[in-house]
Amino acid sequence: MELRQLAYFVAVAEERNFTRAAQRIPIAQPAISQQIHRLEAELGERLFLRDRRGVLLTPAGQALLPHARTALQAAEGGREAVAALSGLLTGRLTVGLVHPLPDRRLPRLLGAFHRTYPRIELTLLEDQTDALLAALAAGQLHAALIGQGRYDRPPPEVAALLVAREPLVAAVHPTHPLASRGQIRLRALRAEPMVTLTRASKLRSTLETACQAAGFAPRIVAETSDLGVMVELAAERLGVALLPQSGLDGAAGLVRLRLTHPTLERRLLLVWHPATSPPAGRAFLALAREHLTPPAGGT
Repeated sequence: MELRQLAYFVAVAEERNFTRAAQRIPIAQPAISQQIHRLEAELGERLFLRDRRGVLLTPAGQALLPHARTALQAAEGGREAVAALSGLLTGRLTVGLVHPLPDRRLPRLLGAFHRTYPRIELTLLEDQTDALLAALAAGQLHAALIGQGRYDRPPPEVAALLVAREPLVAAVHPTHPLASRGQIRLRALRAEPMVTLTRASKLRSTLETACQAAGFAPRIVAETSDLGVMVELAAERLGVALLPQSGLDGAAGLVRLRLTHPTLERRLLLVWHPATSPPAGRAFLALAREHLTPPAGGT
């Protein structure tokens, strides 16, 4: 069993397509197919099934995948450790992030990291918090900037650095009866139609939990996976939007209302697995502690 075979296997498993896996590596498709066949012959099991939807893992393939990823990460970590000792820090760094960002500190950190360590290949992945935590647990990310609501806590096995706090606000059209109040209790939204993100979002779970604690279920009339679309729907008077304050930056045609009883906030945390962080990850975290300290009043 060779490392290159495991790399080809992981690429096909993640792309669910031999052609895309070959382009990602890159290598000719016949070569990747040949190496997968040799790996299957060595293991005595088929690793993939092909159907109209693409390439699927067999039970044997599912069993092998986490071990293949671990082996590849260990090999990469070994190369990075040797390079770090010689003063030539290299390797890959994959960072996940949620949106919106409350300020430009993360882009500035990424720029500083690239300039300081130009040999490190930097990849960014944008997703919802739960998906980022799953990718971090699977070893697909080295660090992630996640959003947490009032009722959320990061997994106990990860280390976390508080980056920012920002209030959640209600956004309404200027003609809405609540628009002139400036601030409202959450219960004031009891009968209001609301537009929100899908259930994959921490914002959605924060909304539902807070409303339940206030004694009602939110009347959701539209949901989307795009925060920008949610803002546009609120501007078109489909309903009230509950969102981080930074989500309204640059948005026109909406009035921002501060929430009281309860006040709700979004916390941004940088999270990582300290036990498995490679040299590139540790270098990133050292810079992050310098660049992502919450600004005055941010905590």
